[in-house]
Formats: sequence, C-alpha cells, structure tokens
Amino acid sequence: MATENKYGTAERLMRYVQIDTQSDPESSNSPTTEKQKDLSKILVEELLAMGIADAYVDAYGYVYATIPSTTEKDVPVVCFCSHVDTAPDCSGTNVKPILHKNYDGTDIVLPDDETQIISPSKYAYLKQHIGKDIITASGNTLLGADDKAGVAIIMSLANYLVQHPEIKHGTIKLLFTPDEEVGKGTDKLDLQKLGATVAYTLDGGELGTLEDETFSADGVKIIVHGVIAHPGYAKGILVNALKIAGEILTALPKTEWSPETTEKRQGFVHPVSVNGIAEKATIDFIVRDFTIEGLLQHEARLKSIAEEVLKQYPSCSMEFIVKEQYRNMKEILDQHPAIVANAIEAYERCGLTVVKEPIRGGTDGSRLSYMGLPCPNLFTGMQAIHSKHEWIGVDDMEQSANMLVELVKVWEEKS
Repeated sequence: MATENKYGTAERLMRYVQIDTQSDPESSNSPTTEKQKDLSKILVEELLAMGIADAYVDAYGYVYATIPSTTEKDVPVVCFCSHVDTAPDCSGTNVKPILHKNYDGTDIVLPDDETQIISPSKYAYLKQHIGKDIITASGNTLLGADDKAGVAIIMSLANYLVQHPEIKHGTIKLLFTPDEEVGKGTDKLDLQKLGATVAYTLDGGELGTLEDETFSADGVKIIVHGVIAHPGYAKGILVNALKIAGEILTALPKTEWSPETTEKRQGFVHPVSVNGIAEKATIDFIVRDFTIEGLLQHEARLKSIAEEVLKQYPSCSMEFIVKEQYRNMKEILDQHPAIVANAIEAYERCGLTVVKEPIRGGTDGSRLSYMGLPCPNLFTGMQAIHSKHEWIGVDDMEQSANMLVELVKVWEEKS
C-alpha cells in the first residue's frame, strides 16, 4: 500500500528539477557553475518562508539553515545534507518532469524521444511500484532526482517539523552543497559555521538501503616523456609519447581489474582521459578499492605495467603521480556506532527492512566523515541516475521523509 503523500515531496522535486544546476568538471570556479546558485537561492527563500530565520546561501553556493530544538534535552546536533548539482554525464537543461500516476507495470515510452524506453525488464525495481506514482524526465535529459530528491525530502522534513512543534527533537542543521558530482562538494564547506555533531546525506537509492561504506579513491596521473624531433628527420631519434601511452593502455588486463569487469567488493583501475602530443602524453586514471591496502596494490600493479612498457624505450621517462581523492567512510563511522544504529532504529520503526550495501563510489559523506563530521548515506528512491532513464517512486520519497521524522525522534529519545 502506498504512503499518503503528506510531505509533498513530489511537488517539490518536480519544481526543483526544472532548474538547470549541472556542475562542470573542467571549471576551477567555486561553484563550478553559477547556475547552481539559482536553486540554492530558491531553497533559502522557501526556508525563510517556512519560518527558518537563519537560512542563507554563501558566496560558494552552500545553503545553511537551522531548525531550533524543541526539547530541553542536550541532543547532538544532527545535519541532513544533499547536493543541488546534477551530473555532467547527461543534459540537465530544460528538464520536463512527468508524473505517472498509478503506474501499470508496462514499458514507459518517453515522449520527447520515443527511443528512450524505461522498461521493468531492464529495471526490475519498477515492478515494486505498480499501482504507485513515479516521476521520469521526458526523454531528452536526465531527471535530476540525483540529488534533488534528497533536497526535496529534506525540505519537506523541514516544513513538517516547523508545522509540528510538538515533535521533540534537538537542533537540526540543513546543508545543501554544490559540485558533489564533480568531486568538490565539500571544498568550500565551513564546518564551524555549520555547527553539527553528526550528519546524514540523503543521496541513496532503493527503499530501505543504508550505506555506511564507500570506495576509497585515488587519482593517478602517468606522464610519459618521449623524444621529439622534426618528423622529416626523425629516423632513429623520435620516440612518440602518444604511442607509448597507447601501449600502456593496451597492456592493461582485458578481463578483470576494470569497471566493466568488476562488481560488489572488487576494486578497479580505470583510465578516464588521454591527452598530449608526441613529446609528452598524460593518462589520467581513477583507482578504487574498499581498503587502503587494496588501493596501494592496484597502484603498484599499474606502475609496474607502465614501467615494463617504458623499459623498451630507454631514452624516455615516466612520472607516476598519485593524488588522494576520498576514503571509505566506514573507518570513521565504526568509531561512532550510534549514528548508524539510530538510523537503523528509525528505519525499523517505519516498517522498513534495512539493506546495508557498500557504495561502489563516493558521496559527500565520505569527505565529511574524514573532516570530522561522521556521515552515512540514506535512501531517497532514485534510480537509473545520470541517464535519460532516471526515475523515482513518489512513495519512496515520502517514506524517506517519514523515516527522517522518526530519526530525529530517536536522537532526542536516546539523549
């Protein structure tokens, strides 16, 4: 049976996704795109209209707000966080959200591009939404439920708590960040200004999922220095760095160790770009594993493969540069077991079966945890993210908002 839509999450999501907030991985600005602030400013206006007096957006596009405590107890300050930007993988311009009421279980043909078909044969989770309302885009863009669903859920929670002061809870902080999709979601965050003790991101998928473990991640840059000469007089002299880079890529394993050949708890090494000229070529990789030991092993193996290729070219050289990106938040969360335990209790109070799975990726929560704000990730319902097939169940969003109400109660009761 579907949950009554008392929180209004669907209406909020459908408004928010129409605002283009795509971030830009090539930009060095903060935020990487000014248009992200368009949504941030609207959120502040709505929060102020609710009566949340301190809501504001800073110069970097971060929205900060406080829901005051309604209890005399000394309760840890809990923050709920989502990101306003959408991924650069698929267009976020002119998003046209469609509410499909009482989904009947058949294929959904998106009207603006009829080759885009959302089918339960491909997305089995759709079968659990038969008879319920779902939201899609129209076929030309992503939907933006990642993570505007999280934004809508948190905003709905805020409105509900303001309207129901009889609910006992501690001080609650709200945080909406830019640039999560390009790995910069916490770069300009002021934790002191935020003033939270614990946090939860609302950036997860299926109903009941709770994520307290992510990949650990590094970036690796291999710079190959060739030997340049005029191509008309290059015999015996020229050694083309681009060709060496190609040989390094060719030497990578074909049936393992890559995103397309791994799953579950397996790590990988993934080349993401190749740039250069004959004299100098650069390959950028992302390296992922659930342990630091695994990361180090992957990096050592990659370096060894590249060195073996370079042995054939004694006049050339190579730089191997490793940059830390983020770390598995579980190492921090295990030191603060109440954060996950309280979330589990809130799920169970709502009749939800908790599904704990590691994220084959990272969230703002990864960085927040290592910045001193332990932060697991909670479900929103979003599906097929970063694609034109992106969809979300309204019931999932409503149940997420309901779970958050229970979660703030749990923190108050246990303090």
